[in-house]
Amino acid sequence: MLQNRFLLNAAKIIAVLVMIYLATKISFLLNPLLKMVHILLIPMIFSGFFYYSLRPLVNYFAHRKVNRSLAILFVYFVLTALIALLGMVIWPILLDQVQTLTDNLPSLIEGFRSQVEQLQHNRFLSMFASGRSDWSTRLSGYLDNSVQAITDYVSQSLVMLSNFFLVAATVPIIVYYLLKEGERLPGILLHFVPRAYRKEGRNMLSDMDAALSGYIVGRIIVTSILSVMLYVGFLLVHLPYALLLAVISFLFNLIPYIGQFIGAVPVLIVAFIDSPAKALWILVIMTAIQIIEGNVISPHVYGMKLDIHPLTTILVLLIGGDLLGLVGILAAIPIYMLLKILILYVYRLFFEEKVEELVD
Repeated sequence: MLQNRFLLNAAKIIAVLVMIYLATKISFLLNPLLKMVHILLIPMIFSGFFYYSLRPLVNYFAHRKVNRSLAILFVYFVLTALIALLGMVIWPILLDQVQTLTDNLPSLIEGFRSQVEQLQHNRFLSMFASGRSDWSTRLSGYLDNSVQAITDYVSQSLVMLSNFFLVAATVPIIVYYLLKEGERLPGILLHFVPRAYRKEGRNMLSDMDAALSGYIVGRIIVTSILSVMLYVGFLLVHLPYALLLAVISFLFNLIPYIGQFIGAVPVLIVAFIDSPAKALWILVIMTAIQIIEGNVISPHVYGMKLDIHPLTTILVLLIGGDLLGLVGILAAIPIYMLLKILILYVYRLFFEEKVEELVD
C-alpha cells in the first residue's frame, strides 16, 4: 500500500512538472496576461499599503456612527491638508538640501578622501595597515562605485514608477472602495471556496488580514518615531542635510532588520566627511535609538517581534528587489507573510494527516 501511495504521489509530481514545462512552451500566450499583472501590481501594492494605513482611522469614525463614506472623505481631507502643510513647511527645505547635496557631491567625495588621508597618517591606525596600502584611493573608489550603484538602482526603481499618473489617479479610487467595501471582500472570496473548506478559508483570510494590518501599521508607527528621534539627534550634533538624511532613514527603516543598517551608511558617510568625531557621535546616537526601538518601541507596537528569521528576511528582500526594485523590497515581507499563511493552511488541510501516516 505504501508503494502504491508513493507511485501515486510521484505521478502527481510528474504531472505538475509536465504542466509547468508545457506552460513555458506557450509563454507567448501568457505574456499579455503577465504584462497586465505587471501594470496593475504597483497600484495594487500602494493601494494595499494606504488601505491598511487608513483603515484604523476610518473604523474609528465608523464605530462612532459616522457614515462610512463621509468618514473616508474626512480622512482623505485631513490627509490632503496634512500633506499640503508638510509640503509648504518641509518640501522647500528638503528640496534645497537635495539640490545642495547634488551640487556638492564631487566636493564631498574629495572631502571623504581628505579625511581618509588624515586617518592614514594617524600613528595608531597605521599599525593596522601595511605601508603600501592606500586607504584614500581604495575607499574613495568604493565610495564612487557606491554612489554610481545607488544612482543606477534608484533610476531603475523610478522606471518602475514611470507611469506616475496612472498610480496617482487609480490608487485613491481603489483605496476608497477598499475602505468602503473591504469588509465584504472575504465573503466574496469565500464563494470560490468549496463549502467543506469555507471555515478554514475564513480563518485563513482573517489571519492574513491581521498579519498585514499589524505589520504595515506597526511598521509605519515604529519608523515614524525612529525618524523623528534620528532627526532630533542629527540636529543636536549639527549634521549637514539633517532633514534629507532623516527622510532617507525613514524610507530604509520601513525594511525590517537590514533597513536600519543600509540607512545608516549615507548618514555615517556625511558625518565622517564633516569630521570623524561627528561620525562617532552619530554612531552612538543611532545605536542608542535602535536599542530603544528594539526594547521599548517595537514590543509595545507589535506586541511581539515578527515571526520571520533574519536570514529568511534577507533572502526575501533580495528576491523582491531583483523583481521590482525598491517597490519589491517594500512589498516583499507582506507578500511572504501571505504566502506563508496560505501554505500553512494548505498543508494542514491536505497534507498533514498524510505525512503523519507516512511517518507512523
